[in-house]
Amino acid sequence: MKVGMNVNSETPTEEIEQEMFDRATNFIEKRYPKGWGGTAVMYTSDGQYLISVAIETIDSNVGLCIETGALCEATKYDLRVTHSLCVTREDEYSTYKVLTPCGVCQERLRYYGMDVRVGVTVADNELKFVRLDELQPYHWTNAFDDIVMYSDEHRK
Repeated sequence: MKVGMNVNSETPTEEIEQEMFDRATNFIEKRYPKGWGGTAVMYTSDGQYLISVAIETIDSNVGLCIETGALCEATKYDLRVTHSLCVTREDEYSTYKVLTPCGVCQERLRYYGMDVRVGVTVADNELKFVRLDELQPYHWTNAFDDIVMYSDEHRK
């Protein structure tokens, strides 16, 4: 396997990650032409890009993370997520910001393996992805050797 290649793809990870960012910003411009906008893009081991937005509710206590819709799609079609990216902007004049997955989303993504690559917030606003095990090296699952992950379930 070549360095910088996605495990299940012939496309270099940098190309996948840039494509995810491009899809996210293009989607935001169409879905949210004015004001705030945010979307998540996930890439799957079979080469699909899944896009989701946060649901809008009257009561913010019942809202869900932007990534939730794409995770539900992956689950519905039994797809393995390999990359996740969340992008927002304050308004149509603002620069785009990459948001590191919150703790809940990190838990949801971890089911697909510690090698899932996630977009992270960095000071210079550069597009940067890291593996989940780099983002959270002291995760509680390290205390157990019988945690079932997506890759384990699908090896049977």
